[in-house]
Amino acid sequence: MNLSTLVRPHILALSPYSSARDEYTGKDGVFLDANENPYGAANDKPFNRYPDPYQHELKTKIAKIKKVDLDQIFLGNGSDEPIDLLIKLFCEPKEDNMVIMPPTYGMYKVCADIQQIYIQEAPLTEDFQIDLDNVFDAVNGATKLIWICSPNNPSGNNLSVFAIEQILKSFPEKIVVIDEAYIDFSDQASFSLRLNEFENLVVLQTFSKAWGLAGLRLGMAFASKEIIKLLNKIKYPYNINLLTQQEAIKVLDFESRKNETVKKLNGNKSVLMSELNNLSIVEKIFPSDSNMILVKFKNSNEVFQYLMNQKIILRDRSKVALCEGCIRVSVGTSDENKTLLKALLEYTDL
Repeated sequence: MNLSTLVRPHILALSPYSSARDEYTGKDGVFLDANENPYGAANDKPFNRYPDPYQHELKTKIAKIKKVDLDQIFLGNGSDEPIDLLIKLFCEPKEDNMVIMPPTYGMYKVCADIQQIYIQEAPLTEDFQIDLDNVFDAVNGATKLIWICSPNNPSGNNLSVFAIEQILKSFPEKIVVIDEAYIDFSDQASFSLRLNEFENLVVLQTFSKAWGLAGLRLGMAFASKEIIKLLNKIKYPYNINLLTQQEAIKVLDFESRKNETVKKLNGNKSVLMSELNNLSIVEKIFPSDSNMILVKFKNSNEVFQYLMNQKIILRDRSKVALCEGCIRVSVGTSDENKTLLKALLEYTDL
C-alpha cells in the first residue's frame, strides 16, 4: 500500500507542532521550558505539569495486553478522536468519500459531515450482516475509508469475519477501519492481532465499555507504525490528560476483574433476553455479541415513553435504517434488569 497516494498532500508536507515534552522526555530536572506553574495547581493537586504527549508508560502496558507493538498504538480522547483524525488524514473535503454500512455508529457520518466528506452507504442485510454486493457498489475511485463496526452498534452482533477479510483483500489501497468498541463481550478474535497481515487495516477499541472508564474518555487505535506516525503528526499535542493516563495505567492491572465483569454482564444478558422473549409486546430479539440488545417492540414509541416516565432510560433506534420499531437496551446489573422487566410487565397490564 502506498500511503502517499492516500494521505492528503498538505498533511504529508505539514510540519507538526513540537511541544516542550518532545524535546525532553525525562521526569527529573528543573522544568523551565513549558511556561507551567512551578508552585503547583490551585487545589494542591499534582497537575501543574503537562502530560506525556505520546503516553509511553500507558502504551507499554497496552502493548503487552493487546499483543501489538508499541509503535502500532494511538491513543485518543475517546474513540471519537481517532475517527475524526482518520477522516482529516485521508479525506479531501468536497472531493473524497467514505463508505459506511448502516445501521452503524452515528459518529462516522457526523464527523464526515463536519468535514464535508461525501458518504457512500452500503446497507447491511436484514439480519445485520455485511452485504458484499452493496460494498462493491459503494466503493469507487474517490473512496478513501471503509468503516466496519463489529460487534455492530446498534444491532449488537458480530459481522462476518469472512466478509471483512474479503473487503480488506479486495481494497488494499483503501483504509479499512474496524471499530471493535464491544469486542471484549464477543468470542470473536480482535483484528488487531492481524495488523501485520493487512497494511490497510486500522482497528479501534475503547476503555469506555468493558473497562468501565467511559467518564475518562480514552480510545485506542491500532494500525501500522506508518499510519500511527501520521496520526501523531496531526493530533493535538497533549490530547490525553494526566489524570486519564494515570487511571488507565492503574486499571490495566485489573484485567482479571474486567474479565469477570464481562462474564457477569454476558450472563445477565442471557437472562434478560430470555425474560424479554416471554413478553407479548416483544416481536423480536436480535442476536447480540455485545453488552446491548436490540429489541423490536409492538408500539415501540409508547413503550419507550412509558419507560422514560418511569425513569428507565433506553435508546430509541426506531428511526435508524433497518431498525423500525426497535429499542436498544444496554445490559445492566441484575437488579437494573429486574426493574426494567417489572416495568414492562406493568405496561402490558395497562
